[in-house]
Amino acid sequence: MKTTFTARHFECSQDLKEFSLSSVEKLEQFFDKIIVCDIVLQPGQDDDNPAIAELNVKVPKTLINVKEEAPSYEQAIGTAVDTAVRQLRKYKSKHFEHY
Repeated sequence: MKTTFTARHFECSQDLKEFSLSSVEKLEQFFDKIIVCDIVLQPGQDDDNPAIAELNVKVPKTLINVKEEAPSYEQAIGTAVDTAVRQLRKYKSKHFEHY
C-alpha cells in the first residue's frame, strides 16, 4: 500500500505525521488489496472540533472516502481509521467473500 500525507494550511509536527502513517497501516490488517491511501489533515471552522482528518482509500474498482472532525488531529485520525475499517469490511464482504 502506498501512502501519501498532506497537511493543509498549517505546519505539521513530525510526531503527528508518524502517528497518522502508523494508524493508517492498520487498514492492511483488514484488507490487503489497498492500492493507495491519502491522508489529508486541515484545520476546520468549528470551534468545538477544529481538526479535520480525511482519508481517501483506493481499492480495486472503488474509492472509500472518510472525513472526520474532532478536537485534536489524533482523535480525528483514530475515528477516521475506525470508519474506514468498517467500510472496508463491508466492501470486502460484498465483493470478495461470495465465492
